[in-house]
Amino acid sequence: MRGRGPYKSRRDLAAMREPGRITALALAAVAAEIRAGVTTLELDRIAERVIREHGAVPNFQLEPGYEHTLCVNVNDVVVHGIPDERPLEPGDLVTVDCGAKIDGFNGDAAISVVVPGGDPAIAAARERLSEVTRGALWDGIAALARAKQLGEVGAAVEDHIDANSDYRIDEDYIGHGIGAKMHEDPPVFNYRTRVAGPAVKPGLCVAIEPIIHAGGAETVVDADGWTVRSADGSDACQWEHSVAVHSGGIWVLTALDGGAAELAPLGIVPVPIPDR
Repeated sequence: MRGRGPYKSRRDLAAMREPGRITALALAAVAAEIRAGVTTLELDRIAERVIREHGAVPNFQLEPGYEHTLCVNVNDVVVHGIPDERPLEPGDLVTVDCGAKIDGFNGDAAISVVVPGGDPAIAAARERLSEVTRGALWDGIAALARAKQLGEVGAAVEDHIDANSDYRIDEDYIGHGIGAKMHEDPPVFNYRTRVAGPAVKPGLCVAIEPIIHAGGAETVVDADGWTVRSADGSDACQWEHSVAVHSGGIWVLTALDGGAAELAPLGIVPVPIPDR
């Protein structure tokens, strides 16, 4: 029997491990091929091949009207960038968002990579944006491990951004619950809200995904109806992981080590989800 409300049963939590693992493998394969001259459509094919080789399906293709495995967001593209034949250029900031579905459950994660080369100052600024965004994600995950209410995650993300930069948090695009559907309740905000959110207790599975702007946070949507860009043309960045809370602690479903390496400096030791 599935858990009630936003909470998964122990059986469901165990089933969430495989889509998360496959999502992580697909992103690792893509990251290894990001370089100048590669097209985002080529990256899309790599991710699809890995997902299908492991018996899963690309869950982005299950979204009505979307045909690709990835969303690839380059420089000023915030979210929902459609893979195409545009070759990546030295210094590009590339966010790759990916998900897999197998045995009725979903994984969802995103990474960001700066293509080697290009103008050193521009590349350094983009590396910094990615570093701060990534740090905000892991501070949010660490907060989840200690939190009583889900709203504490957004506060941790906001605190990291404010302490390390003058970047802007995108308030229109937020994290979400994940399970049998890729997007479920509860919403996972990347900033403080007056809403405490649900209790953090075993069975909660969420995708935490800070989306950060180097400039203004206003956005516009391209004529394709999908691609969202920064209205002022400034760079944007996203990092994302799906995370499960269980009786033993937390486990980052879309990290092959459960998040151990990144969480160790933050004082958190992830615990593997037990079998059903």
